[in-house]
Amino acid sequence: METLPASQPLEVKIKLDIEHAVVEDDPRSWSHARKIAILFIVSGASMIASVSANIQNPANAQIEQQLHATPKQISLSLSFFILIQGNFPVIWSAVSEIKGRKIVYLLSLALCILGSVVVAISKTIGLVIGMRAIQAAGSSAVITIGAATLADIFDPHQRGTVMGIYYSAPLLGPSLGLIIGGALTQSLRWRAVFWFLVILSSVTFLAFLFFFKDTFRKERSLTYQNVLKRRIQDRKLMHAEQAAQSEERPVSEKTTSEKGDDGQSILKDVEAQSVVPPATAIKEVKLSFTDFNPFPPYLWILSRKNNVVILIPSGLLFGFSFGIMYTCARTLALYYNYNALKTGLVLLSYGIGNLIGSILGGRWSDRTLARLKAANGGVSFPEMRLESTKIAMWWLPPSIVGYAWVCQERVHISAICVMLFLAGFFSIWIYASTLAYIVDANTGQSSSAVATNSSFRGVFAFVAAEIAVPLQDAIGDGGLYTLWAGVMLIGELMILLIIYKGKQWREASIEREKEGPDDDR
Repeated sequence: METLPASQPLEVKIKLDIEHAVVEDDPRSWSHARKIAILFIVSGASMIASVSANIQNPANAQIEQQLHATPKQISLSLSFFILIQGNFPVIWSAVSEIKGRKIVYLLSLALCILGSVVVAISKTIGLVIGMRAIQAAGSSAVITIGAATLADIFDPHQRGTVMGIYYSAPLLGPSLGLIIGGALTQSLRWRAVFWFLVILSSVTFLAFLFFFKDTFRKERSLTYQNVLKRRIQDRKLMHAEQAAQSEERPVSEKTTSEKGDDGQSILKDVEAQSVVPPATAIKEVKLSFTDFNPFPPYLWILSRKNNVVILIPSGLLFGFSFGIMYTCARTLALYYNYNALKTGLVLLSYGIGNLIGSILGGRWSDRTLARLKAANGGVSFPEMRLESTKIAMWWLPPSIVGYAWVCQERVHISAICVMLFLAGFFSIWIYASTLAYIVDANTGQSSSAVATNSSFRGVFAFVAAEIAVPLQDAIGDGGLYTLWAGVMLIGELMILLIIYKGKQWREASIEREKEGPDDDR
């Protein structure tokens, strides 16, 4: 890519491919070994979020008994956790686009450790609920910033595979959380569950502190660049006012005023100056609340029609995954008399399906993108990646219907394991590509895009958790998951709509944004 002279306006630079802006110590030029190490650190850390959400379930009976809690309070501690965990990343994302990824990892993990410690020593259910919310806020950052970190170090044609690998660890988290929570609760009582989270979060904190090098580069962050541009525009106005005032003074005063406190001259010919000085001239932007304001980037993501249409099926897929883990555990306890440990082992089949589907689906996504790019004369666009989801679309609804009725008919547990595996495999095959698309389609706003996706996931999971038990009691697993199969079919139709109309919508949004102000990004 041709490098622009440093004297050219920042507005011109921003209109270029910001993902490939020239930076010092380019993370995409790092060695393959370093990239893989970062991938595994981030992927392992992201498991904290999914483990934390489910590890409490086996301990609920003991918590209810020892803290004199009601079932409604226990339910609130679970659903409130997932709601906070889904929506708080919007704040972490805003901070990471200004101050970098590493500080967000460290702050969020410290918050998670604090919340876990207080829960472990709590003597009231109110304190448990409050500190679980703190724990949710702390554990939420890695899921969002992790995807943005991978976007920092990998080019678009590699992201399907790495997103698949990255997401494999947190997808195992729910079933591993039940197994670990069940074992610790049965052997050491419920407080051991949260001391385990303290240890896990502390080890992860140390890994980021000593082995992680920040991948954030402000030149490639659209949010940072627009904050920078706003600051420089403010500075230009200030200089213009000073110049106007100096014109009204005597010549002797004017000469004096042209010297700053540090002795350096201030150019009085403001019109002759560049609109924006070189970015290298400004070492750091002084931050204010508006710089960390998460809502403008969030609303900017939602202002694009293609984003809204893809975020809905992404949220539905996560809501389905959260709901099936919740209701399956209930079915196994009520009708198969399984304890927490056995339940976790059965649900592990869903996690293994997620693991294999995430890796294979990610690789297939990259292969599909490469094939279509070659067929298009070496030119690619983000919607090409979603073509890889078509093969899984045929199989996901039948897999969900199959699961629905093997549960409803109380058949042998092996059949439930098979259908759980298939449902997990095909759902994550689709999800891996939608996540990669969300990153690719929002150049320079990767963390904001993933944070918005996380917000949708949290809301859909919260709703799924709240309606799951009433629907399961009313129409059974057969009716509930036949209904879910229909919902997934609607989600697939929305993805197909993006495949055929997304490019047109996205390009129309880009043209509209060029005509209007971009300060809100």
